[in-house]
Amino acid sequence: MNSNIPTLLTIRQVAQTGLISEYTLRAMVKQGNVPCIKVGVKVLINYELFCNQLNDPNWLYGRKVG
Repeated sequence: MNSNIPTLLTIRQVAQTGLISEYTLRAMVKQGNVPCIKVGVKVLINYELFCNQLNDPNWLYGRKVG
């Protein structure tokens, strides 16, 4: 199996990890601040990229600073 396949989770699945609330995550997706793809009405979030984004000190409210 290819290990380069990203982990794609729904908004609810990411919220269930306790990382961020479902409401906040939906707002961030709507603003375009989350690495995701939309399949029909379902949003699939690249979990690894999203975690890296949140841990990056140069990101503030989903926007690159500096």
